Amino acid sequence: MYRSLFGRKPLLLGVLLLMSGSLQNVAQADEVNVYSARKEALILPLLERFKAETGIGVNLITAKADELLKRLEAEGRSTPADVFITTDAGRLQRAKEAGVLRAVDNPILNARIPQNLRDRENNWFGLSQRARVIFYARDRVDPSELSTYEALADKRWRQRVCIRSSSNIYNQSLVASMIEADGVEKAEAWARGLVANFARRPAGGDTDQLRAAAAGQCDVAIANTYYYGRLVNSDKADDRAVASALGVFWPNQADRGAHINVSGAAITLHAKHPEAAERLLEFLVSPESQTWYAEVNIEYPVVGDAQTSELLKSFGEFKGDSLNLSRLGENNRAAVELMDRAGWR
Repeated sequence: MYRSLFGRKPLLLGVLLLMSGSLQNVAQADEVNVYSARKEALILPLLERFKAETGIGVNLITAKADELLKRLEAEGRSTPADVFITTDAGRLQRAKEAGVLRAVDNPILNARIPQNLRDRENNWFGLSQRARVIFYARDRVDPSELSTYEALADKRWRQRVCIRSSSNIYNQSLVASMIEADGVEKAEAWARGLVANFARRPAGGDTDQLRAAAAGQCDVAIANTYYYGRLVNSDKADDRAVASALGVFWPNQADRGAHINVSGAAITLHAKHPEAAERLLEFLVSPESQTWYAEVNIEYPVVGDAQTSELLKSFGEFKGDSLNLSRLGENNRAAVELMDRAGWR
């Protein structure tokens, strides 16, 4: 079990020093400074293993994704950060457009990470995959009724759909992928139909949508797979009951495949330790690291030779959309504007 050196009290910017010194001591060659939007427990053990194997210490700051990006922008050249870890390709693309990342031509990263799971110009790299799919109430929905994301706009689903708000980056990226697949006009018509089918006003996170479906407030919910996995793995009987009441459906298997996104990492533009930063990214995409990272995060590896957990296998095999995820960020503004026009709040 891993605990913060600062105890259990939450910190807005929780600092964990895995070696002596501080983030201000950036001249040393045997360290790397990481800004991470992933929680400490989801990354710390790997960073400790990296230090044990390489002798390179890691200084870690964790905070919310948007806070870290704003901090990188404000710090500019004076930032101590060498590596930026965050969730969703849309956020990674925002960081690229903000000019705080550097392109990296690394043969190991290029070989191990599929092209669609990294920035086209190698400004960021996927570390784990998540899928945003349809969950259905087993007692009220026959999975044969389901097919595609597009079909959820049909009138048969009126007042039967739960999904979180349009301000959520995961939904923005889903709509961005719809724009890429169907064009703005058709994607907007879909969004209007989906909004008309909402069972309730969007509220809460993905877990709240799953709970609502299990409780009968809606019949289908759209959520990321790892939220469902957390319910399955929960030590609370109520959570497990929610999971058992729901089924996983992989949409669009006859065409482009289910919507895929990533958590990812990048080397910052003003990194003081770029070589150590590259070594850390190489380490994070090794088969052993990928297997551990995917297991703990309940997400899918980005490299082909990493093992997938038994829990993820239980969700079923699926075809994922092979769209280059840079497009999710590039289409983000159009997606947000489209959702606003469709009345998705």
